[in-house]
Amino acid sequence: MAEHFKIVFEGQLRTGVDLETARLNLAQLFKSDVSSIERLFSGKPMTVKRGLTGDDAQRYLKALNDAGVEARIEPEQPVAWTLEEIEEPAPVKPAFQPAASPYAPPRASVSTEWPSEGELRVFSVQGRIGRLRYLAWTMVLSVVGMLLAALCFGVLSMSLVAGGLLATILVIAFAVVSIQMGAQRLHDAGWSAWLLLLNLVPLVNSVFPLLMIVIPGNQGPNRYGAPPPKNTRSVKILAALWVIFIALVLVAAVLGGFQKVKDEVNATTGEYEQALPYDDDSDDSTPDVLVEPATPPDAGDSDEAQ
Repeated sequence: MAEHFKIVFEGQLRTGVDLETARLNLAQLFKSDVSSIERLFSGKPMTVKRGLTGDDAQRYLKALNDAGVEARIEPEQPVAWTLEEIEEPAPVKPAFQPAASPYAPPRASVSTEWPSEGELRVFSVQGRIGRLRYLAWTMVLSVVGMLLAALCFGVLSMSLVAGGLLATILVIAFAVVSIQMGAQRLHDAGWSAWLLLLNLVPLVNSVFPLLMIVIPGNQGPNRYGAPPPKNTRSVKILAALWVIFIALVLVAAVLGGFQKVKDEVNATTGEYEQALPYDDDSDDSTPDVLVEPATPPDAGDSDEAQ
Protein backbone atom coordinates (compact mmCIF):
# COMPACT_ATOMS: atom_id res chain seq x y z
CA MET A 1 0.00 0.00 0.00
CA ALA A 2 1.34 3.42 -0.98
CA GLU A 3 2.28 5.70 1.88
CA HIS A 4 0.12 8.76 2.40
CA PHE A 5 0.68 11.94 4.38
CA LYS A 6 -1.33 14.62 6.09
CA ILE A 7 -0.76 18.32 6.82
CA VAL A 8 -1.02 19.33 10.50
CA PHE A 9 -1.36 22.97 11.54
CA GLU A 10 -1.27 24.35 15.09
CA GLY A 11 -1.61 28.09 14.41
CA GLN A 12 2.07 29.05 14.25
CA LEU A 13 3.03 32.12 12.21
CA ARG A 14 6.21 32.63 10.22
CA THR A 15 8.71 35.23 11.34
CA GLY A 16 7.67 38.76 10.38
CA VAL A 17 4.05 37.86 9.51
CA ASP A 18 1.25 39.31 11.63
CA LEU A 19 -1.93 37.41 12.45
CA GLU A 20 -4.27 39.54 10.34
CA THR A 21 -2.16 39.10 7.21
CA ALA A 22 -1.94 35.34 7.72
CA ARG A 23 -5.71 35.06 8.10
CA LEU A 24 -6.31 37.04 4.93
CA ASN A 25 -3.81 34.91 2.99
CA LEU A 26 -5.32 31.63 4.23
CA ALA A 27 -8.81 32.83 3.36
CA GLN A 28 -7.64 33.54 -0.16
CA LEU A 29 -5.80 30.19 -0.34
CA PHE A 30 -8.81 28.15 0.81
CA LYS A 31 -11.24 30.40 -1.12
CA SER A 32 -13.21 30.98 2.05
CA ASP A 33 -14.16 33.88 4.28
CA VAL A 34 -11.94 34.98 7.14
CA SER A 35 -14.44 33.96 9.83
CA SER A 36 -14.14 30.32 8.74
CA ILE A 37 -10.37 30.46 9.16
CA GLU A 38 -10.62 31.49 12.82
CA ARG A 39 -10.82 27.89 14.10
CA LEU A 40 -7.43 27.06 12.59
CA PHE A 41 -5.76 29.45 15.07
CA SER A 42 -7.13 27.84 18.23
CA GLY A 43 -3.70 26.51 19.17
CA LYS A 44 -4.76 22.86 18.88
CA PRO A 45 -3.32 20.50 16.22
CA MET A 46 -5.63 20.59 13.20
CA THR A 47 -5.41 18.31 10.17
CA VAL A 48 -6.08 20.54 7.21
CA LYS A 49 -5.44 17.95 4.47
CA ARG A 50 -5.30 14.13 4.38
CA GLY A 51 -4.40 11.40 1.92
CA LEU A 52 -1.59 13.28 0.16
CA THR A 53 1.33 11.80 -1.70
CA GLY A 54 4.82 12.96 -0.81
CA ASP A 55 5.04 15.47 -3.66
CA ASP A 56 1.52 16.80 -3.06
CA ALA A 57 2.28 17.20 0.63
CA GLN A 58 5.41 19.21 -0.13
CA ARG A 59 3.52 21.47 -2.54
CA TYR A 60 0.72 21.95 -0.03
CA LEU A 61 3.23 22.79 2.72
CA LYS A 62 4.97 25.34 0.49
CA ALA A 63 1.63 27.04 -0.23
CA LEU A 64 0.97 27.35 3.50
CA ASN A 65 4.46 28.73 4.10
CA ASP A 66 3.95 31.30 1.37
CA ALA A 67 0.73 32.31 3.10
CA GLY A 68 2.74 33.10 6.23
CA VAL A 69 2.08 30.11 8.51
CA GLU A 70 4.07 27.12 9.70
CA ALA A 71 2.76 23.55 9.33
CA ARG A 72 4.24 20.05 9.24
CA ILE A 73 3.87 16.82 7.30
CA GLU A 74 3.00 13.61 9.13
CA PRO A 75 2.60 10.09 7.67
CA GLU A 76 -0.79 8.38 7.85
CA GLN A 77 -2.72 5.45 6.48
CA PRO A 78 -5.33 6.33 3.88
CA VAL A 79 -8.75 6.73 5.48
CA ALA A 80 -12.12 7.69 4.20
CA TRP A 81 -12.71 10.43 6.71
CA THR A 82 -12.84 14.08 5.70
CA LEU A 83 -12.16 17.25 7.61
CA GLU A 84 -15.85 18.14 7.60
CA GLU A 85 -16.64 15.03 9.67
CA ILE A 86 -14.44 16.16 12.56
CA GLU A 87 -16.51 17.81 15.23
CA GLU A 88 -14.94 20.24 17.64
CA PRO A 89 -16.38 21.33 20.94
CA ALA A 90 -18.02 24.72 20.84
CA PRO A 91 -15.80 27.39 22.35
CA VAL A 92 -16.82 28.51 25.80
CA LYS A 93 -17.48 32.23 25.90
CA PRO A 94 -16.18 33.98 29.00
CA ALA A 95 -18.73 35.47 31.32
CA PHE A 96 -16.98 38.84 31.22
CA GLN A 97 -15.82 40.46 28.02
CA PRO A 98 -13.21 43.18 28.70
CA ALA A 99 -13.87 46.46 26.96
CA ALA A 100 -11.55 47.51 24.20
CA SER A 101 -8.91 49.99 25.28
CA PRO A 102 -9.47 53.49 23.83
CA TYR A 103 -5.67 53.90 23.64
CA ALA A 104 -5.12 50.87 21.41
CA PRO A 105 -3.83 51.71 17.89
CA PRO A 106 -6.40 51.45 15.10
CA ARG A 107 -6.49 48.04 13.43
CA ALA A 108 -8.36 46.89 10.39
CA SER A 109 -11.12 44.37 10.87
CA VAL A 110 -10.04 40.81 10.09
CA SER A 111 -13.26 40.04 8.29
CA THR A 112 -12.84 43.00 5.92
CA GLU A 113 -12.62 42.05 2.28
CA TRP A 114 -9.96 44.42 0.97
CA PRO A 115 -10.14 45.75 -2.59
CA SER A 116 -7.21 45.28 -4.94
CA GLU A 117 -6.15 48.93 -4.46
CA GLY A 118 -6.77 51.40 -1.66
CA GLU A 119 -8.20 54.90 -1.95
CA LEU A 120 -5.86 57.89 -1.93
CA ARG A 121 -6.60 60.51 0.70
CA VAL A 122 -3.99 63.22 1.17
CA PHE A 123 -5.46 64.87 4.25
CA SER A 124 -5.89 61.75 6.39
CA VAL A 125 -3.83 59.47 8.62
CA GLN A 126 -5.70 56.44 7.27
CA GLY A 127 -4.57 54.56 4.19
CA ARG A 128 -1.22 53.74 2.62
CA ILE A 129 1.18 55.38 0.15
CA GLY A 130 4.36 53.99 -1.38
CA ARG A 131 7.86 55.44 -1.46
CA LEU A 132 7.57 57.25 -4.81
CA ARG A 133 4.20 58.78 -3.98
CA TYR A 134 5.54 59.88 -0.59
CA LEU A 135 8.43 61.66 -2.35
CA ALA A 136 6.05 63.25 -4.88
CA TRP A 137 3.62 64.48 -2.23
CA THR A 138 6.37 65.93 -0.04
CA MET A 139 7.83 67.64 -3.14
CA VAL A 140 4.50 69.39 -3.79
CA LEU A 141 4.15 70.24 -0.08
CA SER A 142 7.63 71.79 -0.04
CA VAL A 143 6.98 73.93 -3.12
CA VAL A 144 3.64 75.15 -1.72
CA GLY A 145 5.34 75.81 1.62
CA MET A 146 8.02 78.00 -0.01
CA LEU A 147 5.38 80.00 -1.91
CA LEU A 148 3.34 80.55 1.25
CA ALA A 149 6.51 81.50 3.14
CA ALA A 150 7.22 84.21 0.55
CA LEU A 151 3.65 85.46 1.00
CA CYS A 152 4.16 85.46 4.76
CA PHE A 153 7.31 87.62 4.45
CA GLY A 154 5.36 90.07 2.31
CA VAL A 155 2.66 90.37 4.96
CA LEU A 156 5.32 90.76 7.67
CA SER A 157 6.76 93.78 5.87
CA MET A 158 3.37 95.49 6.13
CA SER A 159 2.15 94.27 9.54
CA LEU A 160 4.02 92.31 12.19
CA VAL A 161 0.84 91.13 13.90
CA ALA A 162 -0.84 89.87 10.72
CA GLY A 163 2.39 88.35 9.47
CA GLY A 164 3.07 86.56 12.75
CA LEU A 165 -0.46 85.16 12.89
CA LEU A 166 -0.23 83.96 9.29
CA ALA A 167 3.16 82.37 9.92
CA THR A 168 1.81 80.47 12.95
CA ILE A 169 -1.15 79.13 10.96
CA LEU A 170 1.10 78.04 8.10
CA VAL A 171 3.57 76.24 10.39
CA ILE A 172 0.76 74.33 12.12
CA ALA A 173 -0.86 73.39 8.78
CA PHE A 174 2.49 72.27 7.33
CA ALA A 175 3.18 70.09 10.40
CA VAL A 176 -0.28 68.48 10.29
CA VAL A 177 -0.08 67.60 6.58
CA SER A 178 3.46 66.25 7.03
CA ILE A 179 2.27 64.00 9.86
CA GLN A 180 -0.60 62.70 7.72
CA MET A 181 1.71 61.85 4.83
CA GLY A 182 4.26 60.24 7.13
CA ALA A 183 1.57 58.13 8.82
CA GLN A 184 0.39 56.73 5.48
CA ARG A 185 4.01 55.95 4.49
CA LEU A 186 4.59 54.02 7.71
CA HIS A 187 1.26 52.21 7.30
CA ASP A 188 2.42 50.97 3.89
CA ALA A 189 5.34 49.21 5.61
CA GLY A 190 3.04 47.81 8.32
CA TRP A 191 4.44 50.16 10.98
CA SER A 192 2.54 52.30 13.46
CA ALA A 193 2.30 56.05 12.89
CA TRP A 194 3.46 56.60 16.47
CA LEU A 195 7.00 55.98 15.19
CA LEU A 196 6.89 59.55 13.80
CA LEU A 197 7.76 60.65 17.34
CA LEU A 198 11.30 59.41 16.61
CA ASN A 199 11.75 62.63 14.64
CA LEU A 200 11.89 64.41 18.01
CA VAL A 201 14.86 62.33 19.21
CA PRO A 202 18.28 63.91 18.55
CA LEU A 203 20.53 62.05 16.09
CA VAL A 204 17.69 59.64 15.28
CA ASN A 205 15.80 62.45 13.53
CA SER A 206 18.65 62.73 11.01
CA VAL A 207 18.34 59.07 9.97
CA PHE A 208 14.65 58.18 10.37
CA PRO A 209 13.35 60.42 7.50
CA LEU A 210 15.77 58.65 5.13
CA LEU A 211 14.57 55.30 6.47
CA MET A 212 10.99 56.25 5.63
CA ILE A 213 12.06 56.78 2.01
CA VAL A 214 14.03 53.54 1.77
CA ILE A 215 11.80 50.93 3.48
CA PRO A 216 9.58 49.02 1.02
CA GLY A 217 5.86 48.58 1.52
CA ASN A 218 3.91 45.34 1.97
CA GLN A 219 2.93 43.70 -1.30
CA GLY A 220 -0.56 42.68 -0.21
CA PRO A 221 -3.09 44.05 2.28
CA ASN A 222 -2.01 44.57 5.88
CA ARG A 223 -3.77 45.69 9.03
CA TYR A 224 -3.90 49.28 7.75
CA GLY A 225 -5.71 48.53 4.51
CA ALA A 226 -5.31 47.55 0.89
CA PRO A 227 -2.13 48.33 -1.06
CA PRO A 228 -1.92 51.81 -2.61
CA PRO A 229 -2.70 52.41 -6.30
CA LYS A 230 0.06 52.09 -8.87
CA ASN A 231 2.30 55.10 -9.43
CA THR A 232 1.31 57.39 -12.29
CA ARG A 233 3.76 59.13 -14.63
CA SER A 234 3.39 62.45 -12.79
CA VAL A 235 4.22 60.73 -9.49
CA LYS A 236 7.38 59.22 -10.98
CA ILE A 237 8.48 62.58 -12.45
CA LEU A 238 7.94 64.47 -9.18
CA ALA A 239 9.74 61.76 -7.21
CA ALA A 240 12.70 61.89 -9.63
CA LEU A 241 12.90 65.68 -9.30
CA TRP A 242 12.87 65.38 -5.53
CA VAL A 243 15.66 62.77 -5.59
CA ILE A 244 17.74 65.02 -7.88
CA PHE A 245 17.16 67.98 -5.56
CA ILE A 246 18.22 65.97 -2.51
CA ALA A 247 21.36 64.79 -4.35
CA LEU A 248 22.25 68.38 -5.29
CA VAL A 249 21.79 69.50 -1.68
CA LEU A 250 24.08 66.73 -0.45
CA VAL A 251 26.73 67.57 -3.06
CA ALA A 252 26.54 71.27 -2.17
CA ALA A 253 26.87 70.42 1.52
CA VAL A 254 29.95 68.28 0.85
CA LEU A 255 31.56 70.95 -1.34
CA GLY A 256 30.74 73.62 1.20
CA GLY A 257 32.34 71.50 3.91
CA PHE A 258 35.50 71.10 1.81
CA GLN A 259 35.63 74.85 1.14
CA LYS A 260 35.23 75.60 4.84
CA VAL A 261 38.08 73.23 5.70
CA LYS A 262 40.24 74.86 3.03
CA ASP A 263 39.52 78.34 4.40
CA GLU A 264 40.36 77.19 7.91
CA VAL A 265 43.66 75.72 6.71
CA ASN A 266 44.55 78.92 4.83
CA ALA A 267 43.70 81.08 7.84
CA THR A 268 45.74 78.89 10.17
CA THR A 269 48.69 78.91 7.77
CA GLY A 270 48.54 82.70 7.48
CA GLU A 271 48.53 83.17 11.24
CA TYR A 272 51.48 80.81 11.58
CA GLU A 273 53.47 82.68 8.93
CA GLN A 274 52.77 86.02 10.63
CA ALA A 275 54.03 84.63 13.92
CA LEU A 276 57.44 83.68 12.42
CA PRO A 277 60.35 86.27 12.62
CA TYR A 278 61.28 88.03 9.39
CA ASP A 279 64.72 87.46 7.79
CA ASP A 280 65.14 91.24 7.19
CA ASP A 281 65.32 91.87 10.95
CA SER A 282 68.38 89.63 11.33
CA ASP A 283 70.10 91.25 8.35
CA ASP A 284 69.65 94.77 9.78
CA SER A 285 71.58 93.85 12.95
CA THR A 286 74.84 93.26 11.02
CA PRO A 287 76.91 96.20 9.78
CA ASP A 288 76.89 96.96 6.11
CA VAL A 289 80.75 97.64 5.94
CA LEU A 290 83.21 95.18 7.38
CA VAL A 291 86.37 96.77 8.89
CA GLU A 292 89.46 94.71 8.14
CA PRO A 293 92.20 94.56 10.79
CA ALA A 294 95.37 96.60 10.13
CA THR A 295 98.23 94.76 8.37
CA PRO A 296 101.30 94.47 10.60
CA PRO A 297 104.52 96.02 9.13
CA ASP A 298 107.08 93.75 7.51
CA ALA A 299 110.32 92.81 9.25
CA GLY A 300 112.46 94.38 6.47
CA ASP A 301 110.89 97.74 6.88
CA SER A 302 111.68 97.71 10.54
CA ASP A 303 115.43 97.06 9.91
CA GLU A 304 115.73 99.95 7.47
CA ALA A 305 114.11 102.15 9.97
CA GLN A 306 116.83 101.33 12.43
